[in-house]
This record gives sequence, structure tokens and C-alpha cells, in this order.
Amino acid sequence: MGIKIRYREDRDQWVVTEISNGRRHQRSFAGEKQGKKQAREYAAAREAALDEAAFQGEAMGRERRRTFLEGLERWVSEYDVASQAKAIRPVAAYMGEDVLIGQETVDKAREMASHLRKAGRAQSTINNHLQVVKRVLNLAYIEWGWISHPLGDKIRKKTPKNERHVYLDADQLTRLMEAIPDKRQTDKRVIALAALTGLRQGELLALEPSNIHGNRILLRPDQTKSGKARVVPVPEDALPWLHALPFDTTYARLRKTWEDARKAVGRPDLRFHDLRHSYASMLAQAGESMTTVRDLLGHSSLIVTSRYSHIFDKDLDSVAIKLPSFLNQKRGENAATH
Repeated sequence: MGIKIRYREDRDQWVVTEISNGRRHQRSFAGEKQGKKQAREYAAAREAALDEAAFQGEAMGRERRRTFLEGLERWVSEYDVASQAKAIRPVAAYMGEDVLIGQETVDKAREMASHLRKAGRAQSTINNHLQVVKRVLNLAYIEWGWISHPLGDKIRKKTPKNERHVYLDADQLTRLMEAIPDKRQTDKRVIALAALTGLRQGELLALEPSNIHGNRILLRPDQTKSGKARVVPVPEDALPWLHALPFDTTYARLRKTWEDARKAVGRPDLRFHDLRHSYASMLAQAGESMTTVRDLLGHSSLIVTSRYSHIFDKDLDSVAIKLPSFLNQKRGENAATH
């Protein structure tokens, strides 16, 4: 293994030759003076890279350190990333080819978040970018064994200050469903299931027969945004819709159906994700606890679910009525006998 530099006068080129692991690589730089400078800089950089690889590899008895892009490529190849596809490309471009999986990735992710914030990007967009990095780091630790510490936990996502939550009630959802023509029956079922299960669009379109267990949907870790398995019950009258999975539609077709329906009911502001918010709202109205909503939505913690905290407030006044009244009792009236 080694690197050599030589000048080819007949071509006015400096040639850097590298022999590594039995393979020979060459790179040329034109110009006697400028080419020489570039060739030396390139050779120095390659020597440093080979030294680092030797230090991190067999020379020190360690596994070779992987780059973030290697992790990203493995995630994309092994999992359904449709729900996060929009953020993957810009994250890959910002992280670059040389960032290694480890604290370096965490630091670069924080730098990316700061850069996006200064550029005026919405906090929800920043969070989507950070989620891509967190997902790769979590897989590197939990499944691939590339790192020995859960570095994904070091990346914090801020709650958007102007976070938008729209909740549709049963009547509004019914009108929305009625606005979808029968010829788009599959899309209607997907949209209805989004409101009845809280599943994300990508999770719904990735459903397979193996995901159905009785009257429940069991999402595998590779099908969820958080990377954790999730079990969601399905209303009995919606179970027949799951007999012919996967759904015979596409993202583009579903988007067109959704846009036409929201326009028909005079709500062009609606987003598909609002169906997930509506599911949380209906659970709260049905008396479910915040921990139940957390588990059904697949949130990583109650901190994430707390963004819905206001929809759990409706019964707080009744709690006070249930408490015993003792402040007006005379001292010692009901005191315990010692």
C-alpha cells in the first residue's frame, strides 16, 4: 500500500498513483506548476484518509467506521422510507460524503438545524430533516451495531411555536367522505382509515396482509417513523377493507383524490395529516388517556403527545367535583383517633 507522485512531461500532467488492498488507482492533474500543487494536496489527503482507516480498522482491532451516507443508503434499501422521502435528499446533500457515524453526525445535524433556522425554514421542516438523522443513528445503534451508544437521543426536535392542528368532527369527516366519488373507492377507504386509525399516509400505503392480526393492524419497526412496532385496533365495519392489501393506489392518485375532496367541501386548507389529528381528538373525546393516545399514534414519549394536551382538558372541571370537601370542616371533627 502506498502513494506515489510523478510528472509526465509528454502530457504535462502530474499523476498520483495509489495502491491499496491490491488495487491500483490513478488520478491526473494538468499543468507543471498548478498540477504539481494539486497533486501534492490530493496525495496528502489520501494518505491521511488511509492512515485514519488503518487506525480505525484492523491495525487497532476495530471495525471500520461507517459514514452517515452509508447508513442512509442502508436504511433506504432495507426499509420503506416513503413517509420521509422528501427530507432524505436535502439531508444527504448537507451531511456530505465524509461525515462519520458518531458524534460527528450529531454535530453536523445540529449545524444543519441552525442553518435551516437562519434560512427561515419552518420548525416542522427542520424536525423532518432531523428525524432522518435520528433514524439512521438509531438503526446504527440498535440493529447494525455500528456504534455503542444511542446517539440518536442527543438530537432534539423543538416543538413548532405556530404548530397547526386541525381537527375534523364526525360530521365533517362524513361530508369529506361523501365528496369522494365511488370510482375512487380505494382512495376513500385509505382516507377513512387514516381518520379511524391515525396511521400516516406512508404507513397505510405500505400495509400488507401480514400486518393484519384479527381486528388489529400490527406495524413492524421498518414501517413506522419512530422505528418502533405499533398495534392499532380497527373498527369492525372497516375490517373488510383490509382483505385486499396492499391498497391498489399510488401517492399521486391518492393526493389527487384528497385535493378534489377538500375542495368539494370548501376546505382547501386541509392536509392529509389533519386526519391523524382528528383521530387523536376523537380518542380524547371518547375518554382515552394521553398515554393510550401516545401508544396508538406511535409517539416516542408523552412529550410529543403533549402537543394535543388541550383536547384532554374538557373534563378537568368534573375532576374537582369528585374530590372530597374537607377544608370547611371543624378542626378535629373527623380526625383519626390516636
